[in-house]
Amino acid sequence: MKKAAKRAKAGDSPATVEAYLERFPTAVRKRLSQVRQTIQKAAPKTLEKIAYQMPAYQGRRILVYFAGYAHHIGFYPGAAAIAAFERELEAFVHAKGSVQFPHTKPLPLPLIRRLVAYRVAEDSKS
Repeated sequence: MKKAAKRAKAGDSPATVEAYLERFPTAVRKRLSQVRQTIQKAAPKTLEKIAYQMPAYQGRRILVYFAGYAHHIGFYPGAAAIAAFERELEAFVHAKGSVQFPHTKPLPLPLIRRLVAYRVAEDSKS
């Protein structure tokens, strides 16, 4: 795929998730929208906002973030969720609190839904 995001000026943070998505080419925007819809269905009572210049979903605290990049979508559910789903995430590049879903593969939407549900459950315990 070509450039994932249109160049923004330094400090030019999008005010809304819609504005964030508009920065991307159509194919990437479609994938980001699928992630967004999956999160919204799994966590309908969360507040959608921009934090750290990317979409974030907040209950009592931020549950997940996601972001678009040239070759993948970054998904940030936190360290506990990554550890809990370690086996399911083996097929993806991942780190302590993040996972990369490459644009060359279908999005694992059921896995994303389960990661979000895990975070919602965690948030309800605190």
